Amino acid sequence: MKNRFPKIIQISIISLYLIFLAGAIVRMTGSGMGCPDWPKCFGYYIPPTSEEQISWKPYTEYQEGVIIIKNDTLYVTQNTLTTSGKFNPRNWENYTKHDYAKFNKYHTWTEYINRLVSVLAGFIFLFLIYGAAKFWKDDKRIPGIAFTAFFLMLFEAWLGKTVVDSNLTPAIITIHMVVGLFIIGLLLQLQFITSNKKQHFKYDATFNKLLIISLIFSLVQIAMGTQVRQFIDEQVKLFGFENKEYSLMNPSFKFYFHRSFTIAIVLVNFGLFYFNQLKKLGYHLVNWIVFLIFLETITGILMYYAEFPMGTQAIHLLSGAILFGLQFYLWLQSRSTKLLKKESM
Repeated sequence: MKNRFPKIIQISIISLYLIFLAGAIVRMTGSGMGCPDWPKCFGYYIPPTSEEQISWKPYTEYQEGVIIIKNDTLYVTQNTLTTSGKFNPRNWENYTKHDYAKFNKYHTWTEYINRLVSVLAGFIFLFLIYGAAKFWKDDKRIPGIAFTAFFLMLFEAWLGKTVVDSNLTPAIITIHMVVGLFIIGLLLQLQFITSNKKQHFKYDATFNKLLIISLIFSLVQIAMGTQVRQFIDEQVKLFGFENKEYSLMNPSFKFYFHRSFTIAIVLVNFGLFYFNQLKKLGYHLVNWIVFLIFLETITGILMYYAEFPMGTQAIHLLSGAILFGLQFYLWLQSRSTKLLKKESM
């Protein structure tokens, strides 16, 4: 099990990025409220495929917890019941967590698949903590980090429920995203600790400081990006998904900050590239970071000037999350090189 543990870590990291991708597709398609409840969807374990399934019908049995839409209102059953020939409101309760009473089968199944990806990642994390427990006598950091990541995944699941119940409150979505990045950092730290690869890097204090700044900048930019994304979602609700040209009409200060802050991020990361090349530090991840910065910038420009071409939002979000992960792993490499330098003195 110990020999396979690095592979389990890698699979865990991939599963987490798949959650980011699935979540990005949910946002891109406006499917965040495709299922009004959590963890079920309209009270079903397998979501409905037509509006008829969630509409009130006479002489029909409804199981406890099933949600229906009637007169643009969500109703939920408190007990299993069989309807009569006429709708009796005393047999139903208003679904009070929110009033988003719409059904779109594509949105519903997009959101449901997003949840399935999260469940799959949860099972993978169970293997992760089982494998990490084997290292208790060798290195207590490994099970400590793994268990912390697992409990944060449980916290993320609760946050996911809160996001749905709150009808996509921007602050909760931002916390949801930041915690996900924190879990990525923990998994990458596990990957670094268990990696047997020898380090062939040089330490440079200026490079290390720029790297820390780039990490902070990326975290701020991603957090601000979730706020901009929420503004776009509100515009979509107001003008309709088909009217993408209005998605950024009269944007707030957050959008201008997010757009302009890209300049600072580009300068800092190109500074990393410059010092890495000039002093021959040997950090190959810098090249990938520059590529992702370019991809982030291009997709951002396309979304603004080309009215959100299909897929650009998902690529923009996913590349940002991968960028943060690479920067964090690069920092681990730089810090390790610094420690090795001190030990050799």
